[in-house]
Amino acid sequence: MPDGEDRTETQAAVSVLRSIHEIAAADWDASAGPENPFLSHAFLSALEDSGSVKAETGWLPQHLVYADESGRIAGVVPLYLKGHSQGEYVFDWGWADAYERAGGEYYPKLLSAVPFTPVTGPRLLTHPDTDAEAVRDILIGGLIEITRRFNVSSLHVNFLPESQWQALGEAGFLQRVGLQYHWHNDGYATFEDFLGALSSRKRKAIRKERKAAAEAGLTIRRLTGGMIEPRHWDAFYRFYMDTSDRKWGSAYLTRDFFDLLGERLADRVLLVIAEMGGTPVAGALNLIGDTTLFGRNWGCIADFKFLHFELCYYQAIDFAIERGLEWVEAGAQGQHKIQRGYLPRYTYSAHLIPSQSFRDAVGDFLRRERMQMEYEKDALEKQSPFRHET
Repeated sequence: MPDGEDRTETQAAVSVLRSIHEIAAADWDASAGPENPFLSHAFLSALEDSGSVKAETGWLPQHLVYADESGRIAGVVPLYLKGHSQGEYVFDWGWADAYERAGGEYYPKLLSAVPFTPVTGPRLLTHPDTDAEAVRDILIGGLIEITRRFNVSSLHVNFLPESQWQALGEAGFLQRVGLQYHWHNDGYATFEDFLGALSSRKRKAIRKERKAAAEAGLTIRRLTGGMIEPRHWDAFYRFYMDTSDRKWGSAYLTRDFFDLLGERLADRVLLVIAEMGGTPVAGALNLIGDTTLFGRNWGCIADFKFLHFELCYYQAIDFAIERGLEWVEAGAQGQHKIQRGYLPRYTYSAHLIPSQSFRDAVGDFLRRERMQMEYEKDALEKQSPFRHET
C-alpha cells in the first residue's frame, strides 16, 4: 500500500483522503445527495469508525475529492485500496489467479463501491450546482491518475448506473454486466393489488407462503427510527453472526457498526424483526432511499418455513407500497426471487486495467460473459410470475 501523507494530491484540486473524516459531512453529502443512504457520510463513516473498514481488514479508504477554483467541493468518489476481493459481489477471483500465475501482484487493487454492499447507485458523485458532466470527467481523470500513481494492477467501479458505466467505458474502462433481482412498484395501492398482477398459480403460492409464516406463532414488527432499541440491534447482530458463520466463516461488520448505524441513520433504517413469545428469532435489515428500499442483511436462529421470504421479500414489498417507493432491491443472487415478483435487471461495473496483455485477456472474457448474461436474462424473464409485464 502506498506510503506518504494522509492527503495525496493527484492533479490540480483533486485529492485522495485516507479517511472520510478528512472532509466535512456537509461537503460530502452535498455531492452524494440524499437519495441513497449508502453513499452518505453517515453510513461510510460508521463503517470506518466501527473498525469494519480499515487497512487491517483489507479496506483502506482512498476517497477521491475534487474542489473547484473557489475551493468548494464539487465532486467525490468513495474509493478503497483493497488487499483482497472479499465483500465486493462482482467476482474477479479468476482474474487475480491469472494475473499472479503470470508473475504479477494483483493486490492491492483499487475499488469504488460501498463496502460489503451490492447496492446500485452512482459512484461519481457531483455537486448539483456544478456542470455535472465536466466534474464527472475530472473525477474519471482522477481515478485514472491514482491508478497510475499507485502502480496497482487494476481499478474497479461496481454497481454504478448505466450512464456512468457508459462514461467510464468511453474513458477506456472495460465494461461488465451482471444480474440482480429487483421488485418494481407498478402503482400498487396494496399488497393485494400486487398479487392481482400475478398469474393465478403464482398468486396462490405467495398466499400459501405468507399464511404459513403467519401461522407459525410469530409476531412480525417493522421498526424504524426511535422504535429501534439497543436490544433489537443485539438480537440482529446475533442473526447476522449466525448467517456469517454459516455462509462466509467470518463477519464483515462489527457490533459497533450497528450501534452507529442506529445513531446516525435511524430514520433511514427498516428493521423487520420476527419474535416468538417476545423473543426475537429472525430479522432483516433494510435501508430506505428516496425511491428504493435496499435489502441489506438477514439472519435467523430458528427454522420457520417461508420466514425468509416473508421478512426479506414480502414485508419489503408491503413497506415499499405503503411508502410509495418505486423499487425494492433484495441483494445479490437468488433466482428464486423471480417467482416472488423480483425480476432480473442488469447491474454494471467498470474496470481499468493498465497492463495491455491482461486487459486484452479480460476484455475477451467480458465479451463472452456479456453474451451469456444476455442469454440468461432473456431466459429468466420468461419465468416472470406476472400476467403481463409491469
